[in-house]
Amino acid sequence: SSTAFDHKWMYGRNIFESISQIVDELFDNYLSRPGVRQPILTQYCDGERVQCPNWMTQWGSKYLGDQGYSAIEILRNFYGDNMYINSAEEISGIPASWPGNPLDIGSSGPKVRQIQEQLNVIANSYPALPKITADGIYGEATQNAIREFQKVFGLPVTGVVDYSTWYEIQEIYVGVTRIAELV
Repeated sequence: SSTAFDHKWMYGRNIFESISQIVDELFDNYLSRPGVRQPILTQYCDGERVQCPNWMTQWGSKYLGDQGYSAIEILRNFYGDNMYINSAEEISGIPASWPGNPLDIGSSGPKVRQIQEQLNVIANSYPALPKITADGIYGEATQNAIREFQKVFGLPVTGVVDYSTWYEIQEIYVGVTRIAELV
């Protein structure tokens, strides 16, 4: 939360729902260049009150977006053609990363079993959530448990474990199991 690198953010402060949704969709993305191992810091300024040579500008990127430029096209406009958007395979502090596809009726396997087991642990702290059999098969009981989880935690109620639901389950699971606390 340093304005030297990013926008000011204060824990517990209200934010717009649209901002919350886009952060949920993009938080595992990072920028890189070929042959560079660490993520790239893309500094920016507003571009009107403050000019920053070789940096992206808020208003300049807004105008490019208005012209139909994609996110990567805007980034490359400011930082060069060798800039790439990547997705992290693993996220620190999260028991397991997104499986890559939504889980729904008919899905099966270890990721479904993991979600079922995590929902049962969460249900110990949130009794409104039903307990389900952790059999690795995404049936109606799992779908109903997901719907209840989505209702309780303010997510769109679809009964599908999409990207946002997956990471909300991971976050709540970490919280209720206290696995992220130092001992």
